[in-house]
Amino acid sequence: MNGALVTTERLTLRKLTLADAPFIFRLVNDPDFLVYIGDRGVRALEDAEAYIRNGPIGSYERHGYGLWGVALKETGELIGMSGLLKREQYADVDIGYAFLPEFRGGGYAFESGSAVLGLASEVFALRRVIALVAPANAASIGLLKKLGFTRSAMQAVDPDNTVIYERSLGGD
Repeated sequence: MNGALVTTERLTLRKLTLADAPFIFRLVNDPDFLVYIGDRGVRALEDAEAYIRNGPIGSYERHGYGLWGVALKETGELIGMSGLLKREQYADVDIGYAFLPEFRGGGYAFESGSAVLGLASEVFALRRVIALVAPANAASIGLLKKLGFTRSAMQAVDPDNTVIYERSLGGD
């Protein structure tokens, strides 16, 4: 499916496909992605295809959700990804996002993050979402707070100084 999963005022969120490999290659090799999210070992377009196949597409098949491509509604140009991740070491689903440098600071992460939280609650019936963030990533922490997340008392399972934020989506 290459159609829209959800649209916002300026954006379309859609499933990633293997055709998005050039975009993924550029995104996951961005210096900020490497510092704050980590090196995904994507060194060639074939690696980007494997990343999409094993990551987002595999997650869509297993859970119904994953990281979705965030495109400008007007042009269809991919500018980032945003979505939901289920990591084995955590009971809760976490929100993830990354944007190309030239699209940071324009409110796109907040707009897509709000849409992802809506999907989490309304489509996937999640009651709580967590976020894993590097403590030095002030921009991401600011975004999480704007999205209604608060610092969690939970300890991160991975030992790389990750901190956890959480947000209740309703219910108890």
